[in-house]
Amino acid sequence: MKNKVNRPHILFILGVVAVLLGAIDPLEGSIVVLLGGIFLALSTHFMQDPYRKTLLLAAVLMVIGVAVMWGFTALGGIGGTSPYPLWWGILILPYPIGWVICLYALIRRWMGRRSLKVVT
Repeated sequence: MKNKVNRPHILFILGVVAVLLGAIDPLEGSIVVLLGGIFLALSTHFMQDPYRKTLLLAAVLMVIGVAVMWGFTALGGIGGTSPYPLWWGILILPYPIGWVICLYALIRRWMGRRSLKVVT
């Protein structure tokens, strides 16, 4: 009997690990978090998971926020002596919002799979 590799499940595990480990350093780890979010969105899409739309939304928000954050980094940052005032940091908010939505979906998914048994 030949064992089949469940690629979406492996992608899901890699995504969870990447989302959690990449958050240790929000700037340099943003690429890792972004890849983890994309892996989660893809794997849940292939598995037809109920949270696939939520994780897709989280991935899109993370793409937008990370792109803006790296764009500001390339331009010299915000606030201080840069020509961009500190309030431009609002444009980076999709990244942490997407990360929180991703964690929310993962926790809800995990809690939904647990079976709570009532002992009478």
